[in-house]
Amino acid sequence: MRTQDTDEDSRPASDKVSLAILLNLALPALGVLSATPLFLLLDTSVVGHTGALNLAALGAGTTVYSQVTTQLTFLSYGTTARSSRLFGAGRRSAAIAEGVQATWVALSVGIVLCAIVFFNARRFAWWLSSDPQVADAASHWLRITAFGIPLVLIEMAGNGWLRGIQNTRLPLVFTLAGVIPGAIAIPVFVAKWGLVGSAAANLMGTVITATLFAGCLAKFHEGPWKPSWSVIREQLKLGSNLILRSLSFQVSFVSAAAVASRFGAASLAGHQVMLQLWNFLTLVLDSLAIAAQTLTGAALGAGAVARARAVGLKVVAYSSGVAVVLALVFAAGYRLIPRAFTRDGEVLGAMAHPWWLLIALIVVGGVVFALDGVLLGAGDAAFLRNISMASALFGFLPFVWLSLVFGWGLTGVWVGLFVFVVLRLSGVVYRFQSMKWAATS
Repeated sequence: MRTQDTDEDSRPASDKVSLAILLNLALPALGVLSATPLFLLLDTSVVGHTGALNLAALGAGTTVYSQVTTQLTFLSYGTTARSSRLFGAGRRSAAIAEGVQATWVALSVGIVLCAIVFFNARRFAWWLSSDPQVADAASHWLRITAFGIPLVLIEMAGNGWLRGIQNTRLPLVFTLAGVIPGAIAIPVFVAKWGLVGSAAANLMGTVITATLFAGCLAKFHEGPWKPSWSVIREQLKLGSNLILRSLSFQVSFVSAAAVASRFGAASLAGHQVMLQLWNFLTLVLDSLAIAAQTLTGAALGAGAVARARAVGLKVVAYSSGVAVVLALVFAAGYRLIPRAFTRDGEVLGAMAHPWWLLIALIVVGGVVFALDGVLLGAGDAAFLRNISMASALFGFLPFVWLSLVFGWGLTGVWVGLFVFVVLRLSGVVYRFQSMKWAATS
């Protein structure tokens, strides 16, 4: 529900951004954001116990699949930014209509991407693995999961407009409705069909969740359904910056996977385990950033700049506290946690040194993701594009490829990731303190 701003100057802005409000939005978002990574961790664990080859193939397959789908994160984050500002201005119907147009984009782009991945699955897998057995196994996995790409994009659009109207509970219900049956199916399907069973379980869960999001949009939307090119153009204008931002992530992570594979199947398998853990941890931290994005957009839409800044300060404090706790847990479990995914001695050895870089990343990420949420809510996509691309170009990529040249192994790859996040940290802190982001909406 929209918060009234008639008393904006009569009391401190911090009083209007309570922990209860943040948690009411963040906890369901945490469920949504953590459900899929937990699903992938379970998938990785089940497949990992069938052998290093299958685990490496899953790593190559999920790298391609995730890079393709997450390239269009503007369908969720960009839609939230636009919908939340409309919602904050009291235009709820227009906020929901953003979801209709985002869904049209999801369908059209998703079908094209599905065809590209399906017909080029083995080529993509070979680029990442350079191992014919791994490439063959990964290509079978990709050809099945490719049909889920348009559905994942529909889910992104659904998350975007529902967050924009400050409803994070329905996305949680829809996500769990797909993830839980899929998770139950993983060990059954993998036992029966091997790696292909993993793909089938993934696709089954995606079909269920996307169907529920589409049904919810049909229930809530009361206006026309045809594409509105004027709205889509505005979405794509914001989205183009987020796409370039995402592209810098994807190029970096694809390069990291490719370099890790050059050090052998054990290195790629270890990278797959650690990357899934990192993805899970960042999305946990991002749950508070989702609340920050929603509240920031609504506040700026209503002209309440002071409250938008207060959101940022509080989210940074809470997110940093959560990050420290998570880092301590992973430090204490440095022997136990990796063994939940593999018993292979070579894979465990490859992860031994990078593990401590993962712990340092958690702490730094607590601030980075919180401020990312504030700037996304403000629609400050151009700045986020620039800092992300610069951090990838001057931090992540040089270390990744130098690791290949000098034989630094998986440790060098993860040093690159650490430098990437630290450079982003310096940028978003400066931007937030400058308050220039408040003038972008």
